[in-house]
Amino acid sequence: MSSLPKLEFNKLQKRLRRHTGQAIEDYKMIEEGDRVMVCLSGGKDSYTMLDILMNLQKSAPVKFELIAVNMDQKQPGYPEHVLPDYLDALGIEYYIVNKDTYSIVKQKIPEGKTTCGLCSRLRRGTLYAFAEEIGATKIALGHHKDDIVQTLFLNMFYGSRLSGMPPKLLSDDKRNIVIRPLAYCRETDIEAFAAHKEFPIIPCNLCGSQENLQRQNIRKMLMDWERMDGSRIEKIFSSMQNIAPSQMADSNLFDFASLTIDRTGERKEYEFDSTQTIDAGGLPSSSQPAERSNFIELTELR
Repeated sequence: MSSLPKLEFNKLQKRLRRHTGQAIEDYKMIEEGDRVMVCLSGGKDSYTMLDILMNLQKSAPVKFELIAVNMDQKQPGYPEHVLPDYLDALGIEYYIVNKDTYSIVKQKIPEGKTTCGLCSRLRRGTLYAFAEEIGATKIALGHHKDDIVQTLFLNMFYGSRLSGMPPKLLSDDKRNIVIRPLAYCRETDIEAFAAHKEFPIIPCNLCGSQENLQRQNIRKMLMDWERMDGSRIEKIFSSMQNIAPSQMADSNLFDFASLTIDRTGERKEYEFDSTQTIDAGGLPSSSQPAERSNFIELTELR
């Protein structure tokens, strides 16, 4: 248990609200009349997501509903009362979806092997179907910035593809939209927030398996990098928002085969713009602050 001084907690909560509101605005995650299904696992991330969304809901420029949904996968010893008790106290609409994926995972995955992949696929399919049943227009998951950057390197190192975990995603069958409102939030902030709020955390111990070793390796690598450069995660995430297909090597995204020279026009002279500054990476950066969104301005009034 950890408790922050009131001033420090207020700063932390404001920062999480600001980052969440900015992500929602940037990707148009939540729109007027949306019915948002907030997926609760019982972990720090999903508790924080629900808390922040309920807070933003009070002053957001659009009206939307929140429905909390937890999936009981029937693991032995799972504390079934914890989430219902917590959600009853909040007074929010919620559902507990009972689905015995535990038995399927135990049957399909050999003892000692990582269960996370199959478990998440089974859980995702069930939740997608349930979203349609309750008329949810968006499915909110609690992944944060660290999760997104880790997934990028997982896919690069172990899947040989440059893909990640987008803040907003249309499912393959186009029947559901998944949003990640905490996409701009750092895990350390979420950990501190959850500890201060004393959320009733339910550990994930399905089958008693260890967390995916590959993700552990990636997390350790990124932590080592960030000890050398405290802004490393931020820079990597920013690069995911600033992709130049012509500077990569995927011929499906850019037509390299048809490139031709054209010397009919005036030759361009490259000059340095004195109004720009140079950041630590040697690239020009604007000295003007980014324009703030209406969503942020309104949600910060409270």
